Amino acid sequence: MSKFDQAKMLMKVRKIQKELERQTLTIEKGDGAVKVEISGDQKIKSIKIDPRAIDLEDIEQLELWITEAVREAISTSQKIATEKMQPMMGALGDLGL
Repeated sequence: MSKFDQAKMLMKVRKIQKELERQTLTIEKGDGAVKVEISGDQKIKSIKIDPRAIDLEDIEQLELWITEAVREAISTSQKIATEKMQPMMGALGDLGL
């Protein structure tokens, strides 16, 4: 692969990375009691809890919803990143990355 092709490929990868940074996913658990926002590059942006939907006598349920929402948010954002980067993977291997 020529240096020019390598530079083009790296520019495409950086463009995809920027797109992922700007993308936001929202995962809800407990019928909206817990909402986790995460960027496409797997950075948690916020965790929101609706106090009207929470039973303070059942904190374990809240903890479970938070855990599930964070796990699903990370997993979903990883899948999206993989799908967007998949076409580039073979070419990146040719670059030694």
